[in-house]
Formats: sequence, structure tokens, C-alpha cells
Amino acid sequence: MAAQEGGADRVELCAGIPEGGTTPSVGMIRQARAGISIGLNVIIRPRGGDFLYSENEIREMLYDIRAARELGADGLVFGCLRPDGTVDKVNMKRLMDAAGGTPVTFHRAFDHTSDPFQALEDIIELGCVRILTSGCRPTAIEGVSLLTQLVEKAAGRIIIMPGCGINEGNIAETARLSGAREFHFSAREPVESCMSFRNPQVTMGSESDPYGTMQTTARRVAATIASLKS
Repeated sequence: MAAQEGGADRVELCAGIPEGGTTPSVGMIRQARAGISIGLNVIIRPRGGDFLYSENEIREMLYDIRAARELGADGLVFGCLRPDGTVDKVNMKRLMDAAGGTPVTFHRAFDHTSDPFQALEDIIELGCVRILTSGCRPTAIEGVSLLTQLVEKAAGRIIIMPGCGINEGNIAETARLSGAREFHFSAREPVESCMSFRNPQVTMGSESDPYGTMQTTARRVAATIASLKS
């Protein structure tokens, strides 16, 4: 809802942000769909870690694709790789068939491919509409050279969407250098917990502060978009 308020065209809905994004719950998808009118893309990723999935994980993804579509997702976001870093075209085809006509973005599994230019062609062949990538580097601005080449190689056949580390300070430069037209960013800020009682001796699954979260804010969404448009 903060993304919509800030002027974004769509949102990629994720749970597990510290893990790079995992499949959101049915309740989360339903609540998001009820709360926004902009595009809603749902990530289908059963866990953090690599993108080499077992048969059980693929079946889980197939169930999640069906659920996301039934709950009104406008798009789906997923990607699978083989052990050698190539695109897993067999399992991707299964997931694409389950997606039906729902547009699919191949996510940052792309940044773990052994040959990004071959991966580009494989993903186009599969029928994905978009690739989310940092140019195979830690951040998009660091990977801008490859992003530029991917935009050129794609030649309008698929959208190359830079993501990771995009913010109000570098989005305009990333656009100018890469030629990309769509951008993925989180626009998050720290938000302090309202808990008055706190037990500092116990953490919940991590060493980070359990009494604060990073949340997308309309202010930062708007500032990032304004930076791009200016």
C-alpha cells in the first residue's frame, strides 16, 4: 500500500525479505490484493538459498502458482536453475504451463547463471516477459555494464529490469547508463517497534534487533520515482 501511495506502477509481493524474498502466505496475498489497485506480482520461491529445486519443491511452487492466480495476482515471479548454472528449462516449462497466461518475471536467479547471454535466450524462449537482474553483481549500479549489454541483446524481445540497491541516489544514473525503462527497488526505512516491554536476551531466528523492522515507505517510493523522472 505504501508503494501505491508513493506512485509505483506495481509491487512484487514477498515474504522473507532477509532471504531475498520467498512466497507470501495466502493471507498476505489476499490482503495486498484487497488493499491496492496497482499491479500485484507475487514471487514463487519456496525458500532462501540457491535456485536448484527438488521435485517436492517444484510441486509446492505449482500449488503456490495456482493459489496466487486464484487470489488475483497480475503477475508471477520465479526462476529455476540446473546444477551447472544454466536455466532449468524442463522445470521452468512446468511452472510456465501452470502460470497459463499470467505474465512471468524471471527473478534474480538470473544473477547466478553461468552464461547470462545464453540464459537470456533461454528465458525469452520460455516466454517470460521480464528479467529482474543486478547485472550479476552485488548491486545494479555495479552491474550496469552487463545491464546495458542485456538491454541491447534483448532488443525489445523481453524487458530487462535492474534491481538490487536501486535508490533515489542512483536510479537516474542507472537508467541513463543502461537504457532500462523499468526499475525494481524496496524503498525501505527502519521502523521502531511499539513494544514497551522488551527482552534483549532473546532474538527470533537472527542476531538482528527483534524490536525493529525495515518497511517500505511512501516517502521513499515517491522520492525514488521523482529522482528518476527529474
